[in-house]
Amino acid sequence: MTRRQRWWIQVLLLAAVIALAGLLINNLTVNLIRTGLGLSFRWLSRPAGFAISEHLLPFQPSDSMAWALFMGWLNSLRVIACGIVFATVLGVVAGVASRSNNPLFRALASFYVGLIRQIPLLLQLLFWYFVAFLGLPSEPLAPIGALIKISNQAISLMGVNLSVEFSAVLVGLSVFTGASIAEVVRGGLDAVPRGQWEAFRSLGIGEGQGLRQVVLPQALPAILPALSSQYLNLAKNSTLSIAVGYADLYAVSDTAITQTGRAIEGFLILLLSFLLLNLLINGSMQILNQSVLKKGQRI
Repeated sequence: MTRRQRWWIQVLLLAAVIALAGLLINNLTVNLIRTGLGLSFRWLSRPAGFAISEHLLPFQPSDSMAWALFMGWLNSLRVIACGIVFATVLGVVAGVASRSNNPLFRALASFYVGLIRQIPLLLQLLFWYFVAFLGLPSEPLAPIGALIKISNQAISLMGVNLSVEFSAVLVGLSVFTGASIAEVVRGGLDAVPRGQWEAFRSLGIGEGQGLRQVVLPQALPAILPALSSQYLNLAKNSTLSIAVGYADLYAVSDTAITQTGRAIEGFLILLLSFLLLNLLINGSMQILNQSVLKKGQRI
């Protein structure tokens, strides 16, 4: 196939996609006109009329619907960002443990990954919320002095109070995604030639130092692309937090749609908001991946 033929095929495919999108938009517009609804976003300036249990910025039911949706977006961003950090730490630890010389560590890592990946995330979220956190006593427990206080009302970490809803979603997403990240890390470690492992061991370098300075830097190019997919999955899975009452973007959007009856506009806003979140995650991971590749080329 010549270059000119490939170019025309790409042009035809692009034209077909544009035509299909135009057809769908036209059908949507016609149906909205027939029902007398039309496509309008003026409802975003109306008072929300409902409370949000958690909000990082001041919010009142009299505030606009747009501000309420923004509060939900911030809540989603908070749990996704924290989930990415904790899931990465947990996944790296479990992935490294699966290749440890210690049989106990290998067994624990294998049990964790095997168990968590077999249980649906929704069931895990319900377990963490109704059993693990709501099952705590009402009087705060302080297992590590004043640094951590836990009860069925809130979790306090070094003076920062976290709701049980946020805590359940954060732990559930972190544990679930961490199991998949552990497999990604294990695969990346397996991609490093065994000679590299034997080399640092023959030099008397400890396992921990050898992994940090020799093996992991070489495994990163194989780990990062798959890691990006796991982060995107975590962002999409965060919509399940509505099951435990966490006021994320999906939960707030659902309430807004119920209040206004503007389902199409609400879902468009939801779609664009998560598209923005995913673009942020994907763009950040691409920058990190390019940085790692350039560093490896310099070495």
